[in-house]
Amino acid sequence: MTIKRVLSIAALVGIAVATTAAQAPDPLLGTWKLNAAKSKAPYASGTTVFEGTGDTLKGTVDLVGTDGTKFHWTFSAKYDGKDHPATGSSPFGDTLAITRVNPNTVRIVSKLAGKQTIVQTIVVAPDGKTRTTTAKGTDAKGQPVDSMSFYEKQ
Repeated sequence: MTIKRVLSIAALVGIAVATTAAQAPDPLLGTWKLNAAKSKAPYASGTTVFEGTGDTLKGTVDLVGTDGTKFHWTFSAKYDGKDHPATGSSPFGDTLAITRVNPNTVRIVSKLAGKQTIVQTIVVAPDGKTRTTTAKGTDAKGQPVDSMSFYEKQ
């Protein structure tokens, strides 16, 4: 084999590997159930469903506070860092902006009437079976938030 042929084969293998990695499924997608016992957050129960459609992430969130308050909201957003509407009863605000930090980490910045309220960082474990969500800031009522929620993939 000539050097030129070896380099061509190596380049093709590199492109194939890069293409496979680029098409890897988003580890955030799926149904996640809150494990309240392992969390340090004001929620008694909760479920989050993340679905991917093209380059858009669709989320449906249901939480029950430790005081019995029920929250339900949905959103469709791209990982573009731009504000997208959240509809329903989010305790964090009326818009959110999503940014992918790395393949297993997502940052969500929520706002209410244009003012930043909460920054959430979602980290999916390397095995894809669990995730943690840390939230810092103030909720839609102006109350301070510093929590960690632990979720298990269903």
